Amino acid sequence: MVKINGEQLDKAGKTVAEMLAEMNISELRVAVEINEVIVPKASYSDTVLKDGDTVEVVRFVGGG
Repeated sequence: MVKINGEQLDKAGKTVAEMLAEMNISELRVAVEINEVIVPKASYSDTVLKDGDTVEVVRFVGGG
């Protein structure tokens, strides 16, 4: 199990890119942090989530 934005989800073994796709989140306007370390966008397809990881996905929102 992986804790994503405070919710326990069964995403261990998935890459960051797969996780975002399954959650219908575009990679373009997000930042992903695993265990308090920011994951570079270029690494989303190579970074595999492990059991016990804590993930924060932050979406960028424009406004005025």
